[in-house]
Amino acid sequence: VREVGNPTILATFTVIGALLPMGFVSGMMGPYMMPIPALGTAAMFISLFAAFVFTPWLAIHPVFRPSMHYLEKAEKREHAEADKLDGVFRRILSPMIADRRKARRFKIIMWSVFLLTCSLFYFKLVVVKMLPLDNKPEFSIVLDLPEGTALPETANRANQVANLIRKVPEVTAVQVYAGTAKPYDFKGMVRHYYLRNQPWQAEVQVELLDKGERDRSSHEIAVDARQQITELFKDLPLRFAVVEMPPGPPVLQSVVADVHGPDKKTRQIVAERLTKVFEQAPNLVDVDNYMRTPYDYWHFIVDREKSDRRGISVDSINKNLAMALGGMVLGDVKQKAGYEPVNIVIQVPLAERSQISRLSDILVQSGQGTSVPLRELGRFERMREHDIIYHKDLRPVEYVVADVGGRLAAPVYGMMQVEDLLKADADGRPFITPDNVHLAEETYWTGPPPTDIRSSLEWTGEWTVTYETFRDMGAAFGAALILIYILVVWEFGNFRVPALIMSPIPLTLLGIIPMHGIFFALGWGGEFTATSMIGWIALAGIIVRNSILLVDFAVHEIQAGATVEEAVIKSCKTRTRPILITAFALIFASSVIFFDPIFQGMAISLASGVLVSTLLTLIVIPLGCVQAAGSLCEV
Repeated sequence: VREVGNPTILATFTVIGALLPMGFVSGMMGPYMMPIPALGTAAMFISLFAAFVFTPWLAIHPVFRPSMHYLEKAEKREHAEADKLDGVFRRILSPMIADRRKARRFKIIMWSVFLLTCSLFYFKLVVVKMLPLDNKPEFSIVLDLPEGTALPETANRANQVANLIRKVPEVTAVQVYAGTAKPYDFKGMVRHYYLRNQPWQAEVQVELLDKGERDRSSHEIAVDARQQITELFKDLPLRFAVVEMPPGPPVLQSVVADVHGPDKKTRQIVAERLTKVFEQAPNLVDVDNYMRTPYDYWHFIVDREKSDRRGISVDSINKNLAMALGGMVLGDVKQKAGYEPVNIVIQVPLAERSQISRLSDILVQSGQGTSVPLRELGRFERMREHDIIYHKDLRPVEYVVADVGGRLAAPVYGMMQVEDLLKADADGRPFITPDNVHLAEETYWTGPPPTDIRSSLEWTGEWTVTYETFRDMGAAFGAALILIYILVVWEFGNFRVPALIMSPIPLTLLGIIPMHGIFFALGWGGEFTATSMIGWIALAGIIVRNSILLVDFAVHEIQAGATVEEAVIKSCKTRTRPILITAFALIFASSVIFFDPIFQGMAISLASGVLVSTLLTLIVIPLGCVQAAGSLCEV
């Protein structure tokens, strides 16, 4: 305990220093990530206490104390392993210590491989995504028929979808909501589906078997359902979306384009054309916009002079019309039990109320007790429904939305495909707005446009959450590195040695990025997500711990009179066994969440990063110690 106590305490605080900044990030994912550094910090303190108290006590307790015969065999086995390690490290390190050109060649190869590894992001062999979709027991299908469509037709289309989806073997139940919103859940709340109460709107709720009873994930079933519904409605003018439960923070849709412009007409033209561009992007599906298609409706205009003469108020006329059309609730059925009331609604039969001439025969009670036909109190007039006006931050906008699909099922790739189409479509022509603006040059990724005097486009949706999360996580990582550096400087009293100790941190990417690529290529997920970033940050503290153990032992050997070369080789020979045991313990602990939909990225980062960087640390740190021999002698 006395020998390894100080470096162990310092290594523990470096891990805590890597975790703590994550709790203070100000991005959208802050509340989601707060438990991770808190639990990690508590676990590190408890494990440190257990290592210094319970482990020594158990080692000498009669029940757990090993026999002398076992200790003698373990000593011989460990000495044999140490001799083998000594030969291995002398064959690897001695040539590079003796010949600096070989050491320089090793560094060039290592950093070239590092750059090649980072290029996997550029070549899209590793996909960056906020959070992967979880394997949920349900999803829904949202239908939008042309505005003005009658409720019976909407219900018929929704039932067609229900009958089609019911044939999927993993589906256990289907519920249709036509002309009304279903009891809203998380996705309904963030996407405002609880406001869907028009006759041309419907939603089909699909319930699935438990994930342990089916081979396909809910996302795979949803993709298959989208293909079947597309084939079913390929010749019909309606829009639909297969909506899965969002895995992270709420967004309006995966891909959202906010269209700004000088006036309403320009914005609507740009949004309509942009919708067609979205449909051409290979990785965008369920494309839609929030504009309302113009449609006519019948409006009853009250003749105030006639109604006042007969003593009939406008409110009375409205109530009679609402009652005839089924828009007035008279009360509810009194039940002993029930979660929702069963309303009592009176309405004229559909064959009668669908004819304006028959509605004019509705009798309205006058103040004198006589009944007056509705036609004598005014007239029905066909009118055009007004457009919906949307504002965001007090600025008028139009929304074009889409979901993501295909191999690169992350919003950023669909957005880049749209930008390529804005620069040049299939005929090589750029997207020019009615006010003569090249829209590709007026596209904003990290905030709204400065002005609305010309057309412009702002990317929001899941991209905003992704950008803010990775930005704040990067800031947290920088803060963690500074905190770790300060702790190591405080311990060693030197500014060069801490830089040497922290040098293996970037090498973790040599394992993290390729392993994500392997998982992605095999179809096992493997997107680089926010949890992957968390694993990388936490791994920084763990890798620094290994470096501290190596450098601390080398410093003690140098103080005892050994040369720097002998000190680093002896340090590697002595510390390799506990370092590898720690690495394999982390790998085995992470393996239980390798295929968890949400935390898979963290497991890949921890397991692959610690394996590759640990092996490289046993080479990089000794070579760095030889180059920083003067600084080590000063410690």
